[in-house]
Amino acid sequence: MLKRLIVVLASLLWLIACGQKRADAPGQALASVNGVEITVLQLNDELARAGVGAANEQAASKQLLQALIDRQLLQAEAAREKLDRDPKVMQAIDRARALIVAQAWLQKRVGNLAQPTTPDIDAYYHAHPQFFGSRKQFAMDQLQLPASGLTANLKRVVDHASSLDDVTTWLVANKVPAGRSRVTRSTADLAPALATRLLAMQKGQVFAVQEGERALVIALLDIQDAPVTLALARPQIAQFLMKQRQKEVASTELARLRATAKIDYLNKTLEQGPASGTPAATAKPAAAPVAAAAAANTTATTNAALERGVAGLK
Repeated sequence: MLKRLIVVLASLLWLIACGQKRADAPGQALASVNGVEITVLQLNDELARAGVGAANEQAASKQLLQALIDRQLLQAEAAREKLDRDPKVMQAIDRARALIVAQAWLQKRVGNLAQPTTPDIDAYYHAHPQFFGSRKQFAMDQLQLPASGLTANLKRVVDHASSLDDVTTWLVANKVPAGRSRVTRSTADLAPALATRLLAMQKGQVFAVQEGERALVIALLDIQDAPVTLALARPQIAQFLMKQRQKEVASTELARLRATAKIDYLNKTLEQGPASGTPAATAKPAAAPVAAAAAANTTATTNAALERGVAGLK
């Protein structure tokens, strides 16, 4: 319960004056909850954050107004129990305020950057044929298991297996749990080393690979050409290049602020410097989440394909 209320309070910085009528939320009132008004401005902000289109605005407005009422009720109850004075809640509010203000400043710096030019986009397309014009698609039959299951014995079985069925039989006999599935991946969303390895293999060849905390035993079923045209790739490349530019500007701004600031480490054990491999002037442990949030403002999700400029092109 406390954790939930911390999240609610942290997201409602303008509601810190608990139980009192807001002076900082002007506008037409839509509802009153125990004397506290919920306004059009608040609802419009919720609609904008949810990305609601004009066609769904009326239905969404009803739902979001109820959510605002529920939020106010929870906030008021938290205030009644003096949870807004709980040290953990106060710390969460301070952190949220700092992140919001810092992100707003960074977004102001990166929000008006020029869009990538057509020559920039075309150059990126032609410089990365493996993602676009020469893109390959792999059909694979795979077994997935925890990385700890990729033992020396299993590796020997994989090396001598003529099919994935041979590996499955060994796993069942040795009571090693694994899930089997068929997947399709491409040179655009695979790590370059793995894509290169697959391109050099024969159909039906079985091999094992570790990806983070999981291990995969893969049988290559087929390789097909799957080119992506420049016209189709342009929007994704433009988005990727814009994100890159935003990150560069954010990093430059942070480096400038650090260069002009007086930063004293009162706990020397936490200081980063040349000895640790990261110069103190360029280390950004606290600001990195803010920079990442600002740089990612143009899209709600980021994945490996997007980082290569080909999101949605599978």
